[in-house]
Amino acid sequence: MTVRAALAALLALPLAACGSDDNSALAMIVVGAPDDPFETGPRLSPAGQMVQAATVEGLVAFDEQGRVIPALADRWIVTDDGQSYIFRLRDGTWRNGDDITALSAKQAIDSAIKTLKGTPFGLDLGGIETIRVMAGRVIEIRLQRPMPYLLQLLAQPELGLLHKGEGSGPMALDRKVSTARLSPIDPSRLGLPQIEDFAARTRAIRLDALPGKDAVERFNDGEVDLVTGGRFQDFLLTRSVGLLRGTIQLDPVSGLFGLQVMNDKGFLGDPVRREALAMAIDRDALIAPFGVGNWMPTTRLVSPSLDGDLGTIGERWQDQPIDERRAVAGRRVRDWLAAQPVPKMATVPLTIWLPEGDGSTVLLNQLSNDFAAIAVSLQRVPEPGRADLVLTDDVARYPRAAWFLNRLSCAARRGLCAAGADAKVAEAAGLADIERASKLAEAETELTAANVFIPFGPPIRWSLVRGSVSGFSANTWGWHPLMPLAWLPK
Repeated sequence: MTVRAALAALLALPLAACGSDDNSALAMIVVGAPDDPFETGPRLSPAGQMVQAATVEGLVAFDEQGRVIPALADRWIVTDDGQSYIFRLRDGTWRNGDDITALSAKQAIDSAIKTLKGTPFGLDLGGIETIRVMAGRVIEIRLQRPMPYLLQLLAQPELGLLHKGEGSGPMALDRKVSTARLSPIDPSRLGLPQIEDFAARTRAIRLDALPGKDAVERFNDGEVDLVTGGRFQDFLLTRSVGLLRGTIQLDPVSGLFGLQVMNDKGFLGDPVRREALAMAIDRDALIAPFGVGNWMPTTRLVSPSLDGDLGTIGERWQDQPIDERRAVAGRRVRDWLAAQPVPKMATVPLTIWLPEGDGSTVLLNQLSNDFAAIAVSLQRVPEPGRADLVLTDDVARYPRAAWFLNRLSCAARRGLCAAGADAKVAEAAGLADIERASKLAEAETELTAANVFIPFGPPIRWSLVRGSVSGFSANTWGWHPLMPLAWLPK
């Protein structure tokens, strides 16, 4: 399909509608810190992302199952070459009453992308060539190469579109001390068709962000109907939740869960010695105390079997039992210790940062036992900046190798990195299909050899859900938007 033909087809499509107002509030908690819901900027906490997505729509959004749905754009077409996405904007207004136009949307997108420059998410958007106005309410995003995951990126809360400093809903935020009250906006206030009995069919959301222990206690006491945003460090707390109180929902996410190597001092100065740490970990035993079903350990930096994975990179040390791996790793440690000046050390001392929580204590004990087997000792420190190893725990935003490689790049400034791997990722940007996948596999191979990150497996994300809650669904992105929760059950 040519761009001209796509534009004609798009202009012929009918319009859609959406919206909301108030009723009895749903009380929920996102695990985090009290100020999280009110954050701004390019790096948001889970609660900040949820509030941003609810109050500042992008061209598209996610539903409760993690599927892309219309938002400011009610229709879109992708041209046959996969390098042009053409969006028809809905007929309506911004919050201040100005018409939603292609020009105002383009300005908002340009501003959002500029804000993300220099971040890993900014690298994800690197395939965008230009954004241009095609008609009064039609906008084109032209790509340097096909980006099959572009819609998933555009649905992220960081790409919510502001007009004169305001978002367009679908919810309005009212702060009450540390509680965020989010009320659905009646569609008629945004220039959209009215929905019959809208106020009676929707409710406000009363959202707090609290540490995991407080969140679980409030759920058990019946004070809230939903807790989300839970991570591994608080997962053991869910054992207190009885079947009559609600259900524990696990999101089947992929992403980065492991240890980032922060420096190349002393023992950590050689990739082969850093590899010894990765070899010593018994990944099955590492997560066994948590009792998480279907959790699949991995030694790869990129989650296996993603879209575009050529299958050329396998798990490391597959044919070596853990005892053999530790024997090899232990020899590397002893060789380094023997080469040190007096006084001789019995073990290699390393520092580690983990978030607060009982799960972190369990994880630390498991890692300490694994590393002790190769004469490495761990000391926990309270700040990431003082640690040799830092726990990384991020959910992938889209199912491609580039997401993982961008998060471990030098531009991400997380710790040690591999400039050669970054160069290969940059080369891949100019390629397509098999060639691009092959170049990204080369980048993964080089980054793996650098041993700057020690993977465990996929992140753990959990929620507590009362049986009366509707509009919630576990999904592969771990994303739980607020507007579906605001619709009352029929």
